[in-house]
Amino acid sequence: MNPQQQNALRERERVLQEQRRREAEAFLRDSGLRLENNARDQFERRYLQERIRSERALRQEIEAKREQELRQLRERLKNEFQPNQFSPSPAMSIKPGGE
Repeated sequence: MNPQQQNALRERERVLQEQRRREAEAFLRDSGLRLENNARDQFERRYLQERIRSERALRQEIEAKREQELRQLRERLKNEFQPNQFSPSPAMSIKPGGE
């Protein structure tokens, strides 16, 4: 990675950290809690940990659902386009000219 790419990556990480910090502050503010510095830092760390855990769980759930949908799609397409079928599928029965 060249120095320009490294700087861009560092800047992106800095921006993401700042965005997460602002989100944690807004979350704390919306909660109505009034915390001192140490408790505030702990709250922010916990918020970020839980958010990461939640996002990871959602990604896994979406990936599992995507895999299930792809398996079903694979079977439908396999059945639809399998050679030696007795009756033509709707996609295969379309005649040129739209009739």
